[in-house]
Amino acid sequence: MEIPSKYEATTIENKWYDYWMQNNYFHSEPDERTPYTIVIPPPNVTGVLHMGHMMNNTIQDVLIRRARLKGMNACWVPGTDHASIATEAKVVAKLKEEGINKADLTREEFMKHAWEWTDKHGGIILEQLKKLGCSCDWDRTKFTLDDDMYASVIKVFVDLYNKGLIYRGYRMVNWDPEAKTTLSDEEVIYEERQGSLYYLEYPIEGSDEKVTIATTRPETILGDSAICINPNDERYAHLRGKKAIVPLVGRVIPIIEDEYVDVEFGTGCLKVTPAHDENDKVLGEKHDLEVIDIFNDDASLNSFGLHYEGKDRFVVRKEIAKELEEKGFLVKTETHINKVGTSERTKAVIEPRLSDQWFLKMEDLVKPALESVLETEDIKLFPKKFENTYRHWMENIRDWNISRQLWWGQQIPAYYFGDGKEDFVVAETIEEAVKLAQEKSGNASLTEADLKRDGDALDTWFSSWLWPISVFNGILEPENKEIEYYYPTNDLVTGPDILFFWVARMIIAGYEYRDKKPFTNVYLTGLVRDKQRRKMSKSLGNSPDALKLIEDYSADGVRVGLLLSSAAGNDLLFDEGLCQQGKGFANKIWNAFRLVNGWEVSETIEQPEASKIAIDWYKNKLQKTLVEIEDHFSKYRISDALMASYKLVWDDFCSWLLEMVKPAYQQPIDAKTLKEVIGLFEDNLRILHPFMPFLTEEIWQHIEERTPETALIVSAWPEITSYDENLLKEFEFTAEVISGIRTIRKEKNIPNKDSLSLSILNNEKATTAFDAVITKLGNIEELTYVDEQVDGALSFRVKSNEYFIPVAGAIDVEAEIAKLEEELKYTEGFLNSVRKKLSNERFVNNAPEQVVAIEKQKEADALSKIETIKASLTSLK
Repeated sequence: MEIPSKYEATTIENKWYDYWMQNNYFHSEPDERTPYTIVIPPPNVTGVLHMGHMMNNTIQDVLIRRARLKGMNACWVPGTDHASIATEAKVVAKLKEEGINKADLTREEFMKHAWEWTDKHGGIILEQLKKLGCSCDWDRTKFTLDDDMYASVIKVFVDLYNKGLIYRGYRMVNWDPEAKTTLSDEEVIYEERQGSLYYLEYPIEGSDEKVTIATTRPETILGDSAICINPNDERYAHLRGKKAIVPLVGRVIPIIEDEYVDVEFGTGCLKVTPAHDENDKVLGEKHDLEVIDIFNDDASLNSFGLHYEGKDRFVVRKEIAKELEEKGFLVKTETHINKVGTSERTKAVIEPRLSDQWFLKMEDLVKPALESVLETEDIKLFPKKFENTYRHWMENIRDWNISRQLWWGQQIPAYYFGDGKEDFVVAETIEEAVKLAQEKSGNASLTEADLKRDGDALDTWFSSWLWPISVFNGILEPENKEIEYYYPTNDLVTGPDILFFWVARMIIAGYEYRDKKPFTNVYLTGLVRDKQRRKMSKSLGNSPDALKLIEDYSADGVRVGLLLSSAAGNDLLFDEGLCQQGKGFANKIWNAFRLVNGWEVSETIEQPEASKIAIDWYKNKLQKTLVEIEDHFSKYRISDALMASYKLVWDDFCSWLLEMVKPAYQQPIDAKTLKEVIGLFEDNLRILHPFMPFLTEEIWQHIEERTPETALIVSAWPEITSYDENLLKEFEFTAEVISGIRTIRKEKNIPNKDSLSLSILNNEKATTAFDAVITKLGNIEELTYVDEQVDGALSFRVKSNEYFIPVAGAIDVEAEIAKLEEELKYTEGFLNSVRKKLSNERFVNNAPEQVVAIEKQKEADALSKIETIKASLTSLK
């Protein structure tokens, strides 16, 4: 078969992906083999491929392809997440463009629009993953709102409620005014921001006296219910039992006492706004204060906002500060740094808000999940450093707010039948709800029409925490064949930013619903950053188009480029040059195959000694590298595993082995050598396949005609056997000898085609096994062993061995002697300066051990060089 001179990536990638799909290589069914299972971290259904996805999914594909080659039943389950907040926001924005207000729609009407949006945009990212080469079991693709997935979430909610673990409570929650929903504590990101501290005077009722308080949020005075002082603060003892008047509002509020007040902060007086601060709420309940909520759900002011009604909170902050100043209430402002909570999803500033929400008790649920990671180590985190982060969060966990004021998602299965606080039931179906409501109310005549379902949806994470179980229908059918076979899964590859949101919660769910861990290893990748260490994002415009990268550098090139610098848990500083390096590597392998494929073969030629020893060496080198690769994979050092493979193929195979076995110009190669080289090439392709699936399959299929059963994707990983470490060390020695010959050729401008003689003073008792290789690669006409130095020859040393190359007539001996004497003088001077430093006791005793070691190495290197120069001078004189 003719081999194209150029590797055409696009054509080849499409060809082989279609071939793999047609032959169903990615699909898995339970059988007698050992399962190897990965579930994809489901991207948002409306998402598109970005650099983080590319890195994460490349790592997963490397693991799954390697497992397939190792004979395991590899199953990689893909899917997407409905992403309540993000998707609903996009649908609302689309409707707004069409002149439609969500508030004017029924839930059913809105859901119809949301499904239309999802059907149009959903799953694009999964199609893009195919371009990267991801070998997911596409027949198993799941969506968190699939009927069975939806039903699984509802079943779990009802179960946890019946166990007394889910409750409804009126709590201070994190309110996202942009998404108009509550968030869990984990979805709030705290950022340090510069603001102002406003000092305001409140008049004391019935006197001319005033009390000053400091606040960062002057707009919230509209919701003040009290002024609080510390009972131990003598400065304000005279205010006990008195009342203050809220500026602008005129509302009379009590002055209360509580040791909660920090006498050192601000003025030592605290304004209390129970509707808008967690700590103020606690004070309000303790002192029975009025709760005044001044905000609408979009954080604009409501009717309590006086003439500011309808205006945004931050606009009001500026305007009310001005009005307070104009009317003499604002004493002064100071610059103030404080931590501001922002929405992880919309980036909006969070507003504390009191509301009825659904919560999941976490205190007991977390215990098995803590133990499995930190005590028994049934689950291992890579890198291990994340165990401390995991411990901190799990040991300080709070109840999970699982309700969201959204429509897109699983609707909470609670049904209300009266006005009382407890007039509700929780059930999987409306029919069950009616029966339960009849029993609870004592009213047997209640019907479906009398019940009203809770309008909120569940937190998206409340569906994805079941992901490793629900994708195999393990909630609805807990003893089905698939969940029994594939669960627990093997590896999870994800980002450390969702260690709490998703990873920890999946572990909790795994023990609650399967009494087993959901996975064994968690490989936490770093974030992809640009060369300036900035996180890649659309807003910064520093994130390259993923598909354009594949088009420019090939899927294999991009995969190699990403993996070369993605050590576990460390951020990847992305540089397109890495992808160019990956593309260059692909071209190197392609050209190596073209070289081998182009050799004419002879069945009659004997195998040369150089080829025999070269192949023996490479087989041992391959085995040593396989052991290294195995070790790297066991520690999830995927980048190191690739680098070991890269060096094996580029340096050892292409640069050394092929040179050692290459036939002379226009001469054929012996059949035995060619067969063995092809076999070793195939081993290289097996090792490289997880990293570079397209290129390797293309070359594999070119080597000989293959059936679908013998395609590379389903071939076998090379078998690991023992290797001869001495042989490998002997070759390293040989490589230095060849390098010395080449250096002399280069320095003296002696063409490679000109043969030389080489005499060896073998003080090291080095092996002669590689002499045929030295002879071939050095173009040595005569190689002899001598007992003493050779006069009139150039020399070089490898350890204590001396190598002499007679070059009579090829060089100006006098000029060479002068050059060597000058170099000797310089090196002796350098040695003296190093020894002077090492003889300085203060330096040796005070300098770091590593620095002293470097100086001692310099001394040894200089001594060796002087010896070599002197030997060369002796031979020339």
